[in-house]
Amino acid sequence: MGYLFTSESVSEGHPDKVADQISDALLDHFLAYDADSKVAIETLVTTGQVVLAGEVHSSTYVDVQKVARQVIEKIGYTKGEYMFESNSCGVLSAIHEQSQDIRRGVDRENKLNQGAGDQGMMFGYASNETEEYMPLPLQLAHLLVRELAEIRREGKEMLYLRPDSKSQVTVEYDDNNKPVRIDTIVVSTQHDEFAGDEEMQQTIRRDVINILMPRVKKLLPKLANLFNDDITYHVNPTGKFVIGGPHGDSGLTGRKIIVDTYGGKGAHGGGAFSGKDPSKVDRSAAYASRHIAKNMVAAGVADEMMVQLSYAIGVAEPVGVFITTYGTAKVNMTDDEIGNKIKSLFDLRPAAIEETLKLRNPIYLETASYGHMGRENKVVSKHFDSDYSGKKTIDVELFTWEKLDRVNDIKTAFGL
Repeated sequence: MGYLFTSESVSEGHPDKVADQISDALLDHFLAYDADSKVAIETLVTTGQVVLAGEVHSSTYVDVQKVARQVIEKIGYTKGEYMFESNSCGVLSAIHEQSQDIRRGVDRENKLNQGAGDQGMMFGYASNETEEYMPLPLQLAHLLVRELAEIRREGKEMLYLRPDSKSQVTVEYDDNNKPVRIDTIVVSTQHDEFAGDEEMQQTIRRDVINILMPRVKKLLPKLANLFNDDITYHVNPTGKFVIGGPHGDSGLTGRKIIVDTYGGKGAHGGGAFSGKDPSKVDRSAAYASRHIAKNMVAAGVADEMMVQLSYAIGVAEPVGVFITTYGTAKVNMTDDEIGNKIKSLFDLRPAAIEETLKLRNPIYLETASYGHMGRENKVVSKHFDSDYSGKKTIDVELFTWEKLDRVNDIKTAFGL
């Protein structure tokens, strides 16, 4: 019997994502000038106010207020009527030095033996239902809010758009867990005041269906058969969404962990990503487990796979490696045997993960909106400007955990 599965996404202007982006922009600035920085920064945003808290150990100094304002401006909070504006909002910093008790468990004379920055379990997931090896409902939900933000930035259509928005997509699957059609799409977008509420809702609904949806469909030619005239649309279902962003709801770093990962597919260990340097396995091991799962599925070991890595603080080797293929394995091995093979193929010590995936580079702001997984691996030039350390341009490789660079090794190991 078939079933429906739903995932959601939020835009870069959603208050929680504003907080994530500020935290990761600060992390990038610390790493740009000191690659060994230890960073754990949380951000709170609310009406006219940004509060920064957390721990940092670094040889560089970052003007945190300046960086926070730059992020807010880039997102689009540039008008006083939003009640949260880049130039006028307050920025309070309560960042302090990282605990020496934590640092002694992480630092080692031999860097490859560095311990995990905390205990915990992290999950990676992949399936072959999309080209990105990601769950379809989440990829569609991300695409909706990303395109909505592009339309807002272009400034040619839907001129009433404000930065905050959310999406949700429900997909129907058949008995073989294959997507057959899109059942329901929900889009809620912040907007300017209209003369009348009824005109407002009709205009936004019409524009979502006639402007946003064709752009989304054009980007997904291989999935055109999933779109049909029977899709149920809920557009701004509350009727009005003028008050939004940090003025409508407070935002916190790390509160969109399912949006950041797999949209509810697979599992989640509970640890957030943004604002954390890669010595925190909440982040680095989550990326490593995604890298493993994606390469394993791409190699043909299984149609679907979830990988769990677990660590103890101060201990380099993972205390556990678990995998499940949900009964989709294409090799004559148990899931336990596949997991043991993974341990021999991948070095899962935190320092080795950092080195393999190039995680000590300032690559994190780009991860802080529209998902950390299923993104495009590419090299970009990033520019940093410090009043204390000067200007700096760094070429960095983004989303290294999305590379299919172990497929041949895996095929050889599994005889595929």
